[in-house]
Amino acid sequence: MPDSLFSVLRAHCSGGVALAFSGGVDSALLLHALLRLQKETAFPLLAYYFHTPLHTEEETRAALCAAREAGAELVEMRFDPLQMPALRFNPPDRCYLCKKQLFSLMKQDAQARGLLTLMDGTHADDHKQYRPGLRALRELGVVSPLAAAGLNKAAVRALAAEWGLACSSKPSAPCLATRFEYGAELTAEAVRRVEAGEALLHRLFPNRPLRLRVHGNLARLELPAELMPRALETAGEIVPALRALGYHHISLDMLGFRSGSMDETHLHTSS
Repeated sequence: MPDSLFSVLRAHCSGGVALAFSGGVDSALLLHALLRLQKETAFPLLAYYFHTPLHTEEETRAALCAAREAGAELVEMRFDPLQMPALRFNPPDRCYLCKKQLFSLMKQDAQARGLLTLMDGTHADDHKQYRPGLRALRELGVVSPLAAAGLNKAAVRALAAEWGLACSSKPSAPCLATRFEYGAELTAEAVRRVEAGEALLHRLFPNRPLRLRVHGNLARLELPAELMPRALETAGEIVPALRALGYHHISLDMLGFRSGSMDETHLHTSS
């Protein structure tokens, strides 16, 4: 374990740790680091997983399996952001509003169990991007050891690979609300349509980063540039399937896959 990460964890673990666990490489690495430290210095540790409609069933199955295989004690909670009136029309500070509520629930439960420290998998690169949810973490006193230790995404993946974690090359999977324009109405039906559409794309392009972005009844596909020829070759399969989900127009984004593309217009107009 890198000395910097070990030092951060040791400074915060003695009173017990509640870790927000999503199953992604960031929280998975942090969980394994805490479990390693726990063998040297005994302290209470619980991993918290939130079932929400903004994450796919496949992600949930994989996350629960990963936590159990690691031997972590897991707390499963349910939280439905779609029931929050403030999130109905996908505001630009959606992530702040959602994380504030989610981590407040987690903090309440953790305190009742006597756990003093809340942790999450925010890494150093997150502080260089539009991440309104970081404000919620600060307000609730959540500790982000990866960021505090100066580990960026590349370093996290490298360490996860070194430790033999299966998720080391797993593409990031942010919540499904990121597929919609700010101001668009978020409904359970609209979210499930995106989930079904991306499931189709993942079957065609397994283990590759991709997004299905929604603009009304238009579906915009973001794929790595090298996959675009294959997408055009399989248009006869993709287009009918997405139209069956209710998307009238199907487009292939020539800029390719990029994380946070729905923020581009917002950041441009608000700057």
